[in-house]
Amino acid sequence: MKAIVYENYGPADVLAVKELSTPTPKDGEVLVQVRATSVTTADWRIRAAAFPGIFAIFGRLMFGVFKPKVKVLGRDFAGVVAAVGGGVANFAVGDQVFGVSDMGSHAEYVVAPADGAVVTLPKDLTFEQAAALPFGALSALVFLRDFAKVTKGQKVLIIGASGGVGAYATQIARVLGAQVTGVSSAANIDLVKSLGASQAIDYATEDFTQSQQQFDVILDTVGVTNFRRSRRVLSKNGVFIPLNFGLREVFQSVWTRAFGAQKVLVGVSGDTKADLEELKQMIAQGQVAPIIDRVFPLDEVPAAHRYVEGRHRKGSVVVSVP
Repeated sequence: MKAIVYENYGPADVLAVKELSTPTPKDGEVLVQVRATSVTTADWRIRAAAFPGIFAIFGRLMFGVFKPKVKVLGRDFAGVVAAVGGGVANFAVGDQVFGVSDMGSHAEYVVAPADGAVVTLPKDLTFEQAAALPFGALSALVFLRDFAKVTKGQKVLIIGASGGVGAYATQIARVLGAQVTGVSSAANIDLVKSLGASQAIDYATEDFTQSQQQFDVILDTVGVTNFRRSRRVLSKNGVFIPLNFGLREVFQSVWTRAFGAQKVLVGVSGDTKADLEELKQMIAQGQVAPIIDRVFPLDEVPAAHRYVEGRHRKGSVVVSVP
């Protein structure tokens, strides 16, 4: 099979097209012929070993201290089940599916656990649209529903509201009943409003920390602010959730959970079948839609990495696999 392989950490140029053996599904796994995948912030950070904050150490230990342990990146995928391992009863060859793998979806085939975050493709969704969803939408769902516990009528501020996570956080916060304010560039103001934000702030001309409003939840998806700056516009019992965090935010989280009214919440979102099924229902009901900035062919994954690394995308960057 054709795959995008990297042998060393570095710039996007370390990625190369190579022929690899097609994997064989083990017991409890499915083999999926990939029709579309995505390039996310996680992909370029792993490739470049550019792990933020405390992840600099843990990232190297997890993915390889000197050289990458896993040679093919990519977690999100959409495609067709090509084979099933022993004991798999919930999928059959020919099923159209989408979900999350343990890495390796930047290839023509990928294996994934059948009981993991893999579900059948939503009706009327293309492979490219489905592949655009898992990373951003599942992250947004977990951080807003489980970390922040957003409820109807709360005011939520999404920083980076048009990005890979923010575009879905804006939609999901609205689904949860929140009044959403989104922060983005001027070029993306209309997009942010179309996603469900009642207000949109151009970060180049307006400082959200000087707003006369107070927010119950501030979700910083891009790492441009901090708890100290944000406290002024947090409600008395508001929560600040930075997706990029270091030791400072970890200590702040421990301290504010124990002693503070306003809280800093940090953590990593997991990917589960139940959450992907919930997301699938939101899609079916027209509450959440995939937002695709660009589609690259598999051979141009290095270019996709460069584009995502530029941090100015709108929604997801998708890779089409013929």
